[in-house]
Amino acid sequence: MTATTTTTPVVARTRDELRAARAALSGKEIAVVMTMGALHEGHATLIEQARAEADHVIVTIFLNPLQFGPKEDLSRYPRTFDSDLEICSRYGADLVFAPTPDVIYQDGDPGVRISAGPLGTLLEGHSRPGHFDGMLTVVAKLMHLSAGTRFYFGQKDAQQLLLIRRMVRDLDFPARVISVPTVREPDGLAMSSRNTYLTESDREVALSLSRALRAGAAAAPEGPSAIRRAARGVLVAEPLVLVDYLVLVHPTTLRDVPEWYRGEALLAVAGKVGTTRLIDNLPVLVGPGGGALDVFSNPDDLGAAEPM
Repeated sequence: MTATTTTTPVVARTRDELRAARAALSGKEIAVVMTMGALHEGHATLIEQARAEADHVIVTIFLNPLQFGPKEDLSRYPRTFDSDLEICSRYGADLVFAPTPDVIYQDGDPGVRISAGPLGTLLEGHSRPGHFDGMLTVVAKLMHLSAGTRFYFGQKDAQQLLLIRRMVRDLDFPARVISVPTVREPDGLAMSSRNTYLTESDREVALSLSRALRAGAAAAPEGPSAIRRAARGVLVAEPLVLVDYLVLVHPTTLRDVPEWYRGEALLAVAGKVGTTRLIDNLPVLVGPGGGALDVFSNPDDLGAAEPM
C-alpha cells in the first residue's frame, strides 16, 4: 500500500464546521469512510481506495455509544485521535469529521432509530441485541450530514455491510456502498481495533479463527458439509477459543445454506479469546472450482430482498 502525500486535512467538530468544509469541496464524487477511531492499516486501505476513485475523501471519526450494549465497555475502546489524523493525512483525506455525541445526538438519546429488522437479529445481532439498530442510525445520520456519494466499508464486518446496503436500497438513499476486502496481518489475523486488547498468547490463539476460515475455503469444492467440517476441525483443536458461532450462510439472507447449494456464500466465525471478542469471515464460492473470494462478485445485489 502506497501512501498519498498530502496536506493535513481540515478537521470539523461541529455541524456548522462540517457544512462549511463540505461546501468547499468541489467535484462530483465525494467519498466517505466511516470509523470509530483507533485507525489501522485496514482503515488506511479504505481511505486509499476512496482517494483513488473519488474527487474528495471525508473520514468520520465517531465512537458511537448506540453500538455498545450494557455489558460492553465503551470507556475501554482505544482513543488515538492524533495518530488517526496522521493516517488520514498520509492516505489522502481532505476532511475529517470528529464530533462528540452531543453533536450527533443533539437532543440526547434519539427517540427515533433505524431498525435493522429480522437480519439484525441473526449472528452478531443475536449476540449483541440492538447493536445494528445503533449502527444503522449513526450511518444514516452521517450519510446525510456528510452528503457523500460513495461510502466505503470493509468486508470484515460482513453483516454490517449487508445491513447498510439493505438500508440504502430499502430507504432509497442516494448513495453507493463499496466493499473493500478484509486487510490482514502477515500471520493472517484480520486487522481490528480490538486486536490491541490481545496479549501475545491471546494473539496466537486468535489465529485459529483465520485458519478455520482458510481450511473451510479449501474444502469449498466439496460442498457445504465439507466446508463446515474443515473449519470446525480447526476450532475444536484450539480449546482456548470460546466459539460463539461458525456458520456458512447465504450472503443475502444470512441463513444456513443447504447441502445442495452451489454458489457464493459467507463463511463467518465469532469467538472470545481471553477477554476479547473477535469476528472474521471469508466470502467463498461453493462447488466445483470453488474457494475463497476477496469480496462477493455482485455486491450491489446484496442489498436486494431475499431471493427465494
